[in-house]
Amino acid sequence: MTSSTWQDFREAEPAFSDTVQKRFQQYKHQVLATLRKDGSPRVTGLEVEFRLDDMWLGMMPNSRKALDLRRDPRFALQANPGPDAEMAHGDVRISGRAVEITDPAVLARFVEAVTPPQPFLLFRAEPAEVVRTGLDGDDLVVQVWRPGLPLRTLRRGNDDSPPREA
Repeated sequence: MTSSTWQDFREAEPAFSDTVQKRFQQYKHQVLATLRKDGSPRVTGLEVEFRLDDMWLGMMPNSRKALDLRRDPRFALQANPGPDAEMAHGDVRISGRAVEITDPAVLARFVEAVTPPQPFLLFRAEPAEVVRTGLDGDDLVVQVWRPGLPLRTLRRGNDDSPPREA
């Protein structure tokens, strides 16, 4: 899995990254999936911060999700779908690696910007895939970004025809 920084994503696809970030910022809590020691998935709530040109995942020390990420940094994150079935701004997901931050200077800058509850652990999210799924009329539209590749847009109708590149 090739990952990149949030800033790399922003530079590669500024409009798409803005759409994704705004979707995550609609609600305070998101849904994080990590891998347990036995390889099975663990899903939990999480707050996401977009600061200092990066995407950050903060959590309590010794929380199950923190222990999962320390053991295996792979994650998937889904933006909170919201209070109803409409999802007017689409479904947004990011998968990648979470890198634990131990540099005191970076931690201090984050604390100054966010004032998180203490104590806390901080991970920088490195996206390997960003996906937005939405509706356009009767078509399901899926946008997919991966590091080093152009943004792909696939459209699929409500029939048996294969998805088509837009």
